[in-house]
Amino acid sequence: MDHSRAPLLDAMAEYHRLDRYGFTPPGHRQGRGVDDRVLAVMGRDPFRDDLLASSGLDDRRSQNRYLASAEELMADAVGADSAFFSTCGSSLSVKAAMMAVAGHGGGLLLGRDSHKSVVAGLIFAGLQPRWIPPRWDTERHFSHPPSPEQVEEAWERHPDAAGALIVSPSPYGTCADLARIADICHARGKPLIVDEAWGAHLPFHDELPTWAMDAGADVCVVSVHKMGAGFEQGSVFHLQGDLVDEQRLSKCADLLMTTSPNVLVYTALDGWRRQMVEHGNDLFDHALKLAADVRADVDAISGLHVLDDELVGVEASHDLDRLQVLIDVSELGATGYQAADWLREHHRLDVGLSDHRRILATLSFADDPDTTRRLTTALAELCDAAADFPPTTPVDLPSPSDLELETAVLPRDAFFGATETVPVGDAVGHVAAEQITPYPPGIPAVIPGERIDEAVIDYLRSGLAAGMTLPDVADPTLDTVRVCVA
Repeated sequence: MDHSRAPLLDAMAEYHRLDRYGFTPPGHRQGRGVDDRVLAVMGRDPFRDDLLASSGLDDRRSQNRYLASAEELMADAVGADSAFFSTCGSSLSVKAAMMAVAGHGGGLLLGRDSHKSVVAGLIFAGLQPRWIPPRWDTERHFSHPPSPEQVEEAWERHPDAAGALIVSPSPYGTCADLARIADICHARGKPLIVDEAWGAHLPFHDELPTWAMDAGADVCVVSVHKMGAGFEQGSVFHLQGDLVDEQRLSKCADLLMTTSPNVLVYTALDGWRRQMVEHGNDLFDHALKLAADVRADVDAISGLHVLDDELVGVEASHDLDRLQVLIDVSELGATGYQAADWLREHHRLDVGLSDHRRILATLSFADDPDTTRRLTTALAELCDAAADFPPTTPVDLPSPSDLELETAVLPRDAFFGATETVPVGDAVGHVAAEQITPYPPGIPAVIPGERIDEAVIDYLRSGLAAGMTLPDVADPTLDTVRVCVA
């Protein structure tokens, strides 16, 4: 296919060249009606390019197939059979994939390190989760993606499950052995969904971890805004093989998708695909070399340690995306929460993730020595400043088994059933009616339908006191918890 084309971008240029005008939404009329104070901050261009997808960018029947052509080019670029664009993020895409594979029943094998969007998929579709526990590094209180052997064991326990869903890469950049996991699933005639939200860049350089489609996954979901050059909410899900019905997947996505998609998101996805096909290998050559330098420079700073070899191995992850620079700050006597807050306050730098002992700096192909120098300079100064940080509140870190809560009822039944609010001290033994998710990375510690134990409450309460964020609970102080009526 001709990858020098960008059908959506070309259509937008043609729209402006022809001076089209619509008596349709959006009501701001390409910025004419926007308050000058808004334009002073945002500029006019975002509004000028905010067009209807049909009866705007395309005609009312979408006969020019701008979106369809862009999706075909995307599929061809990465070696998938089909690709679907989403303007509602990978949170929509992964739910659509779950519904397409298991919406008719049978449950789904799921890594317990799944994102909160997976829990939403369980609730929407009424699915029975068949959890696969992550591999735990007890010393670092760090989870790794499930191994092929764990997936095999899960299939033996739950042979009637409709398919499996694995997160890889994790938000930390750690990766599962997808090729072996795909073989295990396919030996049973069952599909593998990969939540590869952090892996949109993987097809475009051989030194990056294996792309899920190359590993044999049936459906792969990627967030282009995370590691590519798309707007926030820009996601693509890819399909190959015949284990997942293409029309069913498309219809499931349509159930969840907005009927007013933002063409700014669509066109950025289109343009990014062209950029990657033409220049991706060179861009990631540069990015990987820069990342190697940053990792070495940060690891040389006294008090900091960049995790690398300890994240990959027989009892750890299968591979690692080294654009994700995971930095242990515990030698400073500080938490990752304190380090992240200090970097924002004193150096106007934000990091993508922080926890009780680590921060994560996500590098991009758009970074250069000037941007990374800001990071390494700030981290060196952080080490000097940490001596004056207030004493940390220790996080009560439970054993892995204490975090493996019993699923007492279906997540859907718990979420939509009769609920009551109880003091957190009385919640132990109750079945949760809400999810409780330390964020980032957005992996729930408690899921609707799970029986709450004392260890997880102690972990969350102590984490909250240390700086953890819990954005999705009804009571953000965690003084109370919503539970199912007994």
